[in-house]
Amino acid sequence: QVQLVESGGGLVQAGGSLRLSCAASGLTFSRYAMAWFRQAPGKEREFVAAINQRGGSTDYADSVKGRFTISRDNAKNTMYLQMNSLKPEDTAVYYCAGKFYSASGYLIHILRDVKYDYWGQGTQVTVSS
Repeated sequence: QVQLVESGGGLVQAGGSLRLSCAASGLTFSRYAMAWFRQAPGKEREFVAAINQRGGSTDYADSVKGRFTISRDNAKNTMYLQMNSLKPEDTAVYYCAGKFYSASGYLIHILRDVKYDYWGQGTQVTVSS
């Protein structure tokens, strides 16, 4: 049974930092491109960041570029999202997602729009002003 479990969310003041984790089990993690999405109340889910299977290529939404860093540790089957300089508009439920790829020859930007194979249950991030 495949599971993606997010953790690390919470309440933080504007300007603060949080690190989210996404622990994967039941799959060959190193064969999956991974991404973070978020959904704020009353809004559609939006892309935040993505990383390829080996972690050598990343992509970010313009709204988080320069503040967030996505990374992964394939030995630990875990993906991370380091979030710095948080803003109230970052408040949302953050979800991790995984997409199987048999090869790595794809443009990283396609991870913004592909249909993901697996999703986590989400973790709440609240940024107070």
